[in-house]
Amino acid sequence: MAKLSGTANVLIHAPAREVYQTLSDVTRMGEWSPECYRCRWIKGADGPALGAWFRGSNRRGAFKWSTSCRVTEVEADRVFAFEVVQPILGVQTRWRYHLNAVEGGTQLSESFEVLWLFPGITRFLFGGGTARQAELEKNVRQTLQRIKAVVEAAQGGV
Repeated sequence: MAKLSGTANVLIHAPAREVYQTLSDVTRMGEWSPECYRCRWIKGADGPALGAWFRGSNRRGAFKWSTSCRVTEVEADRVFAFEVVQPILGVQTRWRYHLNAVEGGTQLSESFEVLWLFPGITRFLFGGGTARQAELEKNVRQTLQRIKAVVEAAQGGV
């Protein structure tokens, strides 16, 4: 099976600092993710820091599961990344947000890359690799549009 990965971009009419502060607060993930409905910091973490852990609660239809995530990159106003480490489900995925200050706001990109996947898991849980790839790409685009709406509304409805 081909490796699952993808990227999407959006222009947000707000400074990179505002975008970064919003998206790196994983406790708000449920506001914009179509799949993850709640996150909370764990293992003593209370905010975005290199090596910090958080737990994500996810759902797809009637299927619910939790993930353990470790922050792997933190560069204020530029990069926020984490890896989902879920050996029970047989998956490890890297999620990365990159911010670039541009005229008129911030260009935000979100990418995902499945680093390890137990053979057959996507077919069993998600209907196959092609279906899951398309679903993740759609979810990333939707997530970015929701982050854009949240940040721009906080900026006074740009």
